[in-house]
Amino acid sequence: MNSEEPVELAVVARRAGVRIALVRRYLEFGLLEPRPEPAEEPRYDPRSAARVAQAERLRRDLGLNFAGAVVVCELLDRIRELEARQ
Repeated sequence: MNSEEPVELAVVARRAGVRIALVRRYLEFGLLEPRPEPAEEPRYDPRSAARVAQAERLRRDLGLNFAGAVVVCELLDRIRELEARQ
């Protein structure tokens, strides 16, 4: 569990170095999930910025579309989880 406080979408975008509109596009593809805590504005795990930045690198460097970048991010997360079990 991350000890940092959840952040707003604008903070995720700023930390990832992208526009809010791009982060919203990734939201449409399920890259990020808002925290379940009640708040006026949805809040996100602070590590979400790294996830967005990673997806953007995949799009830029490998020419993936949004859906492809999200799938690769999910696969990389799964690989890290499996490696952590060993």
